[in-house]
Amino acid sequence: MSNSDIFIGEIIGTAVLILLGGGVVAAVVLKRSKAQNAGWLAITFGWGFAVLTAVYMTGALSGAHINPAVTLGIAIKDNEWTNVPVYIAGQLLGAMIGAVLVWLAYYGQFQAHLTDREVISEPVDEKAIEGPHDETSAQAGPVLGIFSTGPEIRNVWQNLATEIIGTTVLVLAVLTQGLNDSGKGLGPLGGLIVALVVVSIGLSLGGPTGYAINPARDLGPRIVHALLPLPNKGGSDWSYSWIPIAGPLIGAAIAAGIYNVAFA
Repeated sequence: MSNSDIFIGEIIGTAVLILLGGGVVAAVVLKRSKAQNAGWLAITFGWGFAVLTAVYMTGALSGAHINPAVTLGIAIKDNEWTNVPVYIAGQLLGAMIGAVLVWLAYYGQFQAHLTDREVISEPVDEKAIEGPHDETSAQAGPVLGIFSTGPEIRNVWQNLATEIIGTTVLVLAVLTQGLNDSGKGLGPLGGLIVALVVVSIGLSLGGPTGYAINPARDLGPRIVHALLPLPNKGGSDWSYSWIPIAGPLIGAAIAAGIYNVAFA
């Protein structure tokens, strides 16, 4: 795979991942959406199908990592770091593009939701935020969850541990079951297995933090949320943003270590 194939493939794959994954959250959350209040099952299966679509679409082009944690895990497994910056750059850009596409697809619903008096007057639950916090954190916006993740109970070590555990499961599944014949990315059967693992993680471990398990998936759309001209959108919760970056990367390193000790 050339650098251009990797870069373009990761842009397309991660954009599709965020378009379909963020799209299902928007469908469930936003007023005037036909799927409003469809619930957690719809979200978890929607993200799983988003992974499946992105992998099948771009697996032959870039290996469909679509996640810096997967890229890191494979790099540690193989001790091969040459293409890591290209993968991560494509993933971050693709995630931002996908988030913009969600906004465009649901433009009218965003406007209706964010100008609804019940939505914009809803008080912040200060009791759900433990420890010191800044105004941006406390005023996380009513649609931020469409773009990025956030904890139900704000406890740094619990939140970080949840992301580490979830990503360890994901990356270990990729390394043991998901890779193609070259070992550089996801294969057709591996893509299906990993998509089902993502659904399982969402159902089992998604409750505390919303299961980012992907730094680009969280950071790229969070940047887009901060930049978009959304009325009454509130803050982007930057004080929390390091957890869905650090947790998945730590989890990926742990998974690769387990793989090299137990399976290699």
